[in-house]
Amino acid sequence: MPADSLWYKKRRVSRARRQRCRVIDIAHVVQSSVAPVFLLSGVAATLAVLTNRLGRIVDRARALEQRFESHATSAPQLHADLALLARRARYINVAISLATIAALLVALVVVTLFVHAFLGPDLGAVIALLFTAAMVCLSAAYVAFFIEVRVAMAALRIGISRA
Repeated sequence: MPADSLWYKKRRVSRARRQRCRVIDIAHVVQSSVAPVFLLSGVAATLAVLTNRLGRIVDRARALEQRFESHATSAPQLHADLALLARRARYINVAISLATIAALLVALVVVTLFVHAFLGPDLGAVIALLFTAAMVCLSAAYVAFFIEVRVAMAALRIGISRA
C-alpha cells in the first residue's frame, strides 16, 4: 500500500509542477506580448488621426462641390481644389490601408507568440518576419501621411485673395 500511495503522490507532484510551469509559461508569453499590444494602441491612435483627416477632406470636397453648382464662374479654381483634395484623399487612403495592415500583422505577432509557447513549433523566424513587416507597413503609412501633410501645406492659402 505505501508503494501505491507514493506513486500517487509522485503523480500529483508531477501534475502540480507541470501546472506551475504552465502558469509561468503563460506569464512569460503575456509579458512578451505587452509591447506589441502597446504598439497596437499606438496604431489605433494613428488610424483615428488618419480617418479624422480623411473625413475632413471628404467634408471639404462636398462643400466645394456644392459651391461648384452655384458658382459656375469660378469653375477652374474649384476643379483645381477638388483635384488637390482627391490627391490628398488618395495619400490618406494609402496611409490608412498600410496602418491597418500593420495592426493586423502586430495582432498576428501576438497570436504567433502564444502558438509558439504552447504548441511548440519553432516560430521565432515567423514572429520576427511578422514584426518586421508590421514596422515596414507602419513606416510606409507614416511616409504617406507625411506626403499628404506636405501637399496640404503647399496648397494652404491664408489671407490670400483668390482673385
